[in-house]
Parts: sequence; structure tokens; C-alpha cells
Amino acid sequence: MSGMQMSVDAELDTLRKLPLDAWHRANGARMVPFAGYEMPIQYKGILAEHEWTRSHAGLFDVSHMGQLFVHGDGAEVALEALLPADLGALELGALRYSLLLAEDGGILDDLIVSRHQQGFCLVVNGATKHSDIAHMRERLPADVTLDHFEERALIALQGPEAFAALDRHAGGQWPLSALSFMRGGPFELIGVDAWITRSGYTGEDGFEISLPASRAEELAELLCVEPEVEPIGLGARDSLRLEAGLPLYGHDLTPETDPISAGLGFAISKKRRETGGFPGAERVLKLLANGSPIRRVGLSLEGRMAAREGAEVFAGDERVGTVTSGGFAPTLGHPIAMAYVDAAHASDGTALELEVRGKRLAATVVPMPFVPHRYIRKGAA
Repeated sequence: MSGMQMSVDAELDTLRKLPLDAWHRANGARMVPFAGYEMPIQYKGILAEHEWTRSHAGLFDVSHMGQLFVHGDGAEVALEALLPADLGALELGALRYSLLLAEDGGILDDLIVSRHQQGFCLVVNGATKHSDIAHMRERLPADVTLDHFEERALIALQGPEAFAALDRHAGGQWPLSALSFMRGGPFELIGVDAWITRSGYTGEDGFEISLPASRAEELAELLCVEPEVEPIGLGARDSLRLEAGLPLYGHDLTPETDPISAGLGFAISKKRRETGGFPGAERVLKLLANGSPIRRVGLSLEGRMAAREGAEVFAGDERVGTVTSGGFAPTLGHPIAMAYVDAAHASDGTALELEVRGKRLAATVVPMPFVPHRYIRKGAA
């Protein structure tokens, strides 16, 4: 056996399985390594699954994500020492996009934080959850506890028909329609308590459902019986989030990336801009005031050839940046990419070139999202 084959086999042996692993395989999923797990990359095909989610509703297994709960006396203040969010202004059931920052302002992870009755729930990326937990536990005071909900699954239902499919089954003290984008609450599903948020990472309306892992297969079966719903893999999740202009940690965001260069200044709340007090505040607030020398931008490519992560960006003979995400956009019918480029070349409409396989591809800086978001915000009909 070759050394390479032994290495691949060793990697597969160390991968963890999702609660829905057997269900994915029974439904024809092709499984691949991702974030330390075996995960479904596709079922019927990435293009078909992408288009189904845009038109109907797709079920995504995102149980690899970390579900954390921070509670105890002083939890709010303790978390604010780690995140640039104003948690005091966060209402019960409300969600916020935030960032776990290093002392130099580099991004250790991006996450969603929400207020619950007894504390704060954080949903963090699967590939970084263990380092996130270690980082936070080391810095949280003794009276504040961080619990890792390892026995819970996380199922996302995304697309314009997601509400119709889920509404038939969600019971509780209020209707599912009470949830608007970035709001959550307790509901009853398949006879168990579930926490449902109106959120996701596809740019479509949709929901994320946290429930006991032991009941995840029952929920998946129930939802996929609905005519609107089909299972969707990682491949389409990536093309959907790219069209939505949403950064992917480990690619578009890294510890070497700061929030302002990444275009995530909105995650620095108004209060924290005034008071600071979060890791890297001096550097981040200086960049916020003066601008960053590089910026994350969207690129629209001509032709059919896609540019992938690592492709270099040129303005004439000058190298001005690097692609961090790229691929074909099924909704638009042409390739798109995200890249970090020098600020002098970051304005919308700027003509650039990407070097791919020894060829130069014409590209233009365009606004993001590439495809408009279709979130159901508070007050919408």
C-alpha cells in the first residue's frame, strides 16, 4: 500500500460521523471529509440541488457546527470581552452575527450569538469549534460556564418554500410566522422541544432547527416527505453562499484577516465603536476610522472558466490581490469570485484580470451579494 493511500485511509478512520450519517448514505449521498466529519457533498448533483433550493426548499445537515451555551453570573459582560457585540441591546430570542477576535484583531471565527432566558447560545464553525471552546474557556471568569451541546443536531431548511413545509409541523405557544429574519424561539417538533431560528447561510429565507441528535433522522424523514423539500449537500451550500456574498471561514476569513478588510464592519456595534474593550479594538477601530489598505470584493468573470481559491488578481502587470472563493454561479450563468485586493482597485466597476492555469481571465469588481438576499425581515408582509 502506498504512503498516500495509507494517509487517506488514516484520515477517513479519524473522521467523525454526523447523526444523519446512515440517512445520508441511504438517500444516495456522496460523502467527503469536511471539518473533521464525513459529510454529504451531493445527492442528485450540485447544479440540480442549487436550483431546487432557489426554487423550493432544501434540507441541509449542519450538525458539524458547534452549539455552545454560555451562562452564569456576569455572562453578558464576559462575552462582551471576547466579541465586538453590544449584548446588552440583544433582545430575548434575537440573533446577531459576530466575531471571535484575537488580541491583534484577527478573526478566529465568525459566529451567531443569541440571547436565551438563562444565557447566550453561540453557533460556531465546525472546523474551529474545539479551538473556539478552548480559547473562550481560558478567558471566561470562573462564575461563567460554557457548555458544548454535543448531543444536539442542527438541521437547516432553506428556500422560498421552507416556511410552508416547516409550518405544517411546528407547534408551540406561537406560530412559526412570528419569527422574522434573525429571530428564534422554542417550538415543538416530532414531539420534542426544538429551538428554531429564522436564519441560514444561503441568502434565501429559511430556518435552522436545533434538536436532540437522536431524533434528527425522524425529522429529516418527516420534512423530506413534503413535496417542497429535498436533501441538499455541501456543494450546493457553497455555491449558494457564494452567490449570496457570504464569507466562508478558513477561506475568506482567517486569523490573518481583520473585520474591516473583510467588509464586516457592521459586526462592530455602535456602542463598541465608542467604548472599545474587545480584543484588537485599537487596531480594528483605527482601520474603521481610516480605511483598510485591502478589501474583500466581489468579482464577476467573463466566459465559463471559474477562478478558484489562490488565483492571483492583476491590474495590468501589477499583482493586486488573491482570490479566496470562486466558482460557477448557476443563478447568474457565469463564474464569480471573492478576493482581497488593494483598496486602490476595489471600487465597483474596476476592470481586473485573474490568472488561472496560465491564462488571464477578465473580471470586474461588482457589489455583493451577487444574487439578492430574500430574507423575511421584521415588518415584511
